[in-house]
Amino acid sequence: MNAAGFPLLSLLTFLPLAGVVAILCVRGDEATVASNARWTALWTSLIVFVLSLILWFQFDASVVEPQFVEQMNWLPDFGVNYHMGVDGISVLFVLLSTLLTPICILASWEAVQTRVREYMIAFLVLETMMVGMFCALDLIIFYVFFEGVLIPMFLIIGIWGGQRRVYAAFKFFLYTLLGSVLMLLAILALWYNAGSTDIAVLMQKAVPSSWQYWMFLAFFASFAVKVPMWPVHTWLPDAHVEAPTAGSVILAGVLLKMGGYGFLRFSIPLFPEASQFFAPMMFALSVVAVIYTSMVAFAQQDMKKLIAYSSVAHMGVVTVGLFTFNQQGISGAIFTMLAHGVVSGALFLCVGVVYDRLHTREIARYGGVAKVMPAYALVFMLFTMASVALPGTANFPGEFLVITGAWRSNGWVALGTGMGMILGAAYMLWLYRRVVFSRITRDEVRGLLDLSPRELAIFAPLIVLTLWMGIYPSSFTHVWEASVAALIERHEAALAVPRVAGL
Repeated sequence: MNAAGFPLLSLLTFLPLAGVVAILCVRGDEATVASNARWTALWTSLIVFVLSLILWFQFDASVVEPQFVEQMNWLPDFGVNYHMGVDGISVLFVLLSTLLTPICILASWEAVQTRVREYMIAFLVLETMMVGMFCALDLIIFYVFFEGVLIPMFLIIGIWGGQRRVYAAFKFFLYTLLGSVLMLLAILALWYNAGSTDIAVLMQKAVPSSWQYWMFLAFFASFAVKVPMWPVHTWLPDAHVEAPTAGSVILAGVLLKMGGYGFLRFSIPLFPEASQFFAPMMFALSVVAVIYTSMVAFAQQDMKKLIAYSSVAHMGVVTVGLFTFNQQGISGAIFTMLAHGVVSGALFLCVGVVYDRLHTREIARYGGVAKVMPAYALVFMLFTMASVALPGTANFPGEFLVITGAWRSNGWVALGTGMGMILGAAYMLWLYRRVVFSRITRDEVRGLLDLSPRELAIFAPLIVLTLWMGIYPSSFTHVWEASVAALIERHEAALAVPRVAGL
């Protein structure tokens, strides 16, 4: 129980599993089971989303400490507790996870026709893991949820994906699992040093300087793959291309944020000296990712793969902002993660709309779509403009803040990061022109139907969020300002200790 006497975070985390039980209890013929599974998953995810809105409305942005805290002994002899809570950094990621889950279920309503019961169960289990990960205040609990995400996502790609789905699923699983094993070893070392894996306890007990560099690299091995950073990004395009549309949405919208969130929650506050030492390396890898993957995106003939490479570039902007260690850079990184979750998810949904009609993602197979699908062309244009950080759309405030923060740290890094905005505009407008504005050369394109009411309902909240975040960004940034300021203050104080001691 938390201080209010109601375990809101536990309910948010585990309510999807109640939906899983309900789906498992459904009986009847295949059509009945599929229909009931869809509706049960949708209503469960909508209830969870409403609970997350209550969490947001009751959250006090002026408080730095975690709120809605729940704590219970789990392995008391080993200093491991069930410890949950949210602060300004994590609360909106919970909301992002609970928003995208019902959208993904709606997007799969007609696209998934085989093993519907198992598919809906996988998404509800995935929601539990995502929400739990952002709420966890104990490293072992975090690790359980962090790794638990792999299982349902592996199944979603491997069972309901494209022709090379098994290859993509195993590549995704092996890349992420390998890095996470090193992080687990680092967690055990932290437990040995502090006698606990509770984050509050670890924050109070400084990690020895001689340990910090190895600990940082161990956590880096896991978080860099999840971001993903160059050069360990190669699993992402394959996973996106082979995953079903909803799988790509949740992968880009939430799962890529796990790495950036991990750097912000653990690497920077727990290993301040190592974070400062490795910041130039993080800048270099991030700028290479921004420029290299943007150029690779130009060469793509598959819409999904192009957007996948753009995701790597956008996440490169995020890691630049995180390691500027100033208010503008870190705030911009958080904002960019949230905006990318909305915009990239919407772009994958845009690809899914035309894929469901023509069953191809090849750019050359389209052209002139605006003539037969005007509503779709308008929606696609909005999210294309948002992806290139047009002022007034979601990505602009975050990328502007990151470049401002990077300029205070290193002008060359800011210049390299800014190149991503220029290159991003080039390849996204190239994609839009070829798909939407070219001449119709194929009869199959002439017969395309415009957005259905269900598809409009899917896009509506994403459109509202994209414009809201672009026009009124302070309604989001104020949520984490106090938490980010406290993080920076603690980081600077930790760096000052060795200098004072050495005088």
